[in-house]
Amino acid sequence: MSFPAREDLIDFIYDEARMLDEGRYTEWLDLWMPEGVYWMPLDYKQTDPDLVTSLLYEDQFMLRLRVERLNGARTFSQKPKSRCHHVIQRPFVDVMDAGANRYVTNTNMHYVETRLDDQFLLAITATHELTVIDGKIRIANKRVDLLNCDAAFGNIQLLP
Repeated sequence: MSFPAREDLIDFIYDEARMLDEGRYTEWLDLWMPEGVYWMPLDYKQTDPDLVTSLLYEDQFMLRLRVERLNGARTFSQKPKSRCHHVIQRPFVDVMDAGANRYVTNTNMHYVETRLDDQFLLAITATHELTVIDGKIRIANKRVDLLNCDAAFGNIQLLP
């Protein structure tokens, strides 16, 4: 794949959501560029992850720690394990710049996370900055905006 088609980018977003729903976190990590950042802003329309507190701002080191914890046999807070389900609308492809090898998608979704008797629903918008390396689409950065970002939250264990 030299330049992805619009449908390739959209399929990638669906595939990523399925990996997370199925708990294939190690495989999901392989989708990322080494310098990629997963960002979940705390404030509506937040523009600065460095000088303003975020719900989540994780580089690859932190994402790998999270995945190790989720996959770990000795993670007692995850017995039984949390599960999630993404219900996504068809992603929009906002940027297709093959010359710059930069592609941006925007996806609205409902995210459900459950463990034991607890279940919660989040309405989110995910923005993926994608690139193509060695013929494969990779995540350069991912931003997840919660519709009710200013609400009080319990622990979000998995990855919306």
